Amino acid sequence: MRSPHRTDDPPCRTDESATGLVRFADLPPGVLRDIALVWLADAVVGVSFGAIAVGGGLPVWVPVLMSLLVYAGSAQFSAVGVLTAGGGPVAAAATGLLLNSRTAAFSLALADDLGRSWTARLIGAHLVTDETAAFVLAQEGRRQRTAAFWISGAGLFVAWNLSVLAGALAGSALGDTDRFGLDAAFPAVLLALVLPVLRGDSAARRASAAGAVIAVLAAPLLPAGVPVLLALLGLLAARRGPRRPRRPRTVSSRSAS
Repeated sequence: MRSPHRTDDPPCRTDESATGLVRFADLPPGVLRDIALVWLADAVVGVSFGAIAVGGGLPVWVPVLMSLLVYAGSAQFSAVGVLTAGGGPVAAAATGLLLNSRTAAFSLALADDLGRSWTARLIGAHLVTDETAAFVLAQEGRRQRTAAFWISGAGLFVAWNLSVLAGALAGSALGDTDRFGLDAAFPAVLLALVLPVLRGDSAARRASAAGAVIAVLAAPLLPAGVPVLLALLGLLAARRGPRRPRRPRTVSSRSAS
């Protein structure tokens, strides 16, 4: 028997975190411009990577296939460095995996922003990079975070692979790419992305400073890639108790009179 006081079913609510079409309009003002600049910087470095790989004696298909399947800029540079120096594919793969394992920490922070379906999460996991993580963590709302991830991630994937192909086809025609300073493009872009967070979050400043000190001290002693992993220990410096709100400054009776 139904109760006479039965309430009507609640209307269907729109879940902000539900998966759906990603729109450019979901991005806050100025974010798309920043994303486009990162696409450009990523493309420049991709051309450098393709040219370095082919100039070092690797066939064109190696950097192209690596970019499609691995898609990890710094890890790809490390792996190609091992191969061109005479190392075997096992050593190159181990170096790349070690360096790229830092994205495991990113996945913990971005998991809810990839989508709820397994398909979205599997595809999204391939697009997790330093840049996409930085753009997502800079947003506040779930819809904005999801849009920032998919728009920046898909664009970066396309820009990287097309530029790697272009650089690989150009081969050694570019000459010594070090003279262009292309290796500084990635660090400069990432620094520009994290500066707003560092200005407004003391915990992020402590973690970054601790991680930087650890990486610098470990760099002369450990193989490439290991100092970056050890820098994650800097996250321990961000742990603290509940933040206390600042007390408003009161005007004394003497100054008010």
